Amino acid sequence: SSESEDEDVPDQELDVAQNEKKTVVIQDLTETDLVHLRRTIYLTIMSSATFEECTHKLAKMDIPQGRESELINMIIECCSQERTFLRYYGLVSGRFCLLNERWQQAFEEAFATQYNTIHRLETNKLRNVAKLFGHLLHTDSLSWSVLSVIHLNEDETTSSSRIFIKILIQEMAEAMGMVTLKERFDTDNPEPDASLTAGEDSGLALATTDGNAHPSTREWFKGMFPKDNPRNTRYAINFFTSIGLGPLTDGMREFLKNAPKLILAQAQAMAAKEAQSKNDDDDSSVLSTSSSSTSSFDSSSSSSFSSSSRSSYTSSSSYSSYSSDSRDRKRGGRRSRGSRRRGRSSR
Repeated sequence: SSESEDEDVPDQELDVAQNEKKTVVIQDLTETDLVHLRRTIYLTIMSSATFEECTHKLAKMDIPQGRESELINMIIECCSQERTFLRYYGLVSGRFCLLNERWQQAFEEAFATQYNTIHRLETNKLRNVAKLFGHLLHTDSLSWSVLSVIHLNEDETTSSSRIFIKILIQEMAEAMGMVTLKERFDTDNPEPDASLTAGEDSGLALATTDGNAHPSTREWFKGMFPKDNPRNTRYAINFFTSIGLGPLTDGMREFLKNAPKLILAQAQAMAAKEAQSKNDDDDSSVLSTSSSSTSSFDSSSSSSFSSSSRSSYTSSSSYSSYSSDSRDRKRGGRRSRGSRRRGRSSR
């Protein structure tokens, strides 16, 4: 019995060791960590005395990858809650854009999201958010490629989005000047972010784009200054003129002036293309009809030849049968005559 007890003791110790090695992974579905992170970001933003202090404290928080939107959304939300726009939030946002590219990409995504959902904000919040992004754009903290999401026409805008565009562009024009803004908005300019490489006033500005490497930069502002349709062009001209930014519409006015000629040239080109395609279709139809007529003639001639041969064959066969019948009749008549003569002679 003592030996059996000794054998049971190691087995129990082994089971305890195995249970200790097992680890249980617990998933926190209450998002306690996320709530704590948001609270810390909010308190840091509201308690900092200067934007340098706020940026330093937030950068030391070591926000994990994939949670960049939490910081960006909190900055935008705090900015929108103010009575008037505070430059403090613009400076904090600009410094984060220059610190790391991941923050800049997060702000670009936030711009598209805010523009698409701007109708949910009140007028005061909308004004503060527009001025925040206007500050980021005119300081070159954010690439101007974000403006490609704006399509200024009657069908794709709402009253809220038009107010957002108005405040955004007016903020940029006030800070940069009309001449500089017009040069940057020129849709024929291959390097709209060229000032980022020059640095201008800010030596920390990042060279985010290259005109030679990114030919699509020409398409950034074509939604705001449409030249695809005279109706949309006229609408954009009226919009910018009504908000006091008429000089930005010089290119669109020139396009609208030459629009009848361009439309006529396009119509002529389309007519010539349609005529060419029609001629090609006619040629192909003529070739197909000629080939079909040739094939039908061959088939009809062959069928007529076969029918004539059949008729000749039937006529010849009927003639041969008629001649054979006549011969048989003559032979039968001769035989009956011979039998009659023999009967008379025997009598």
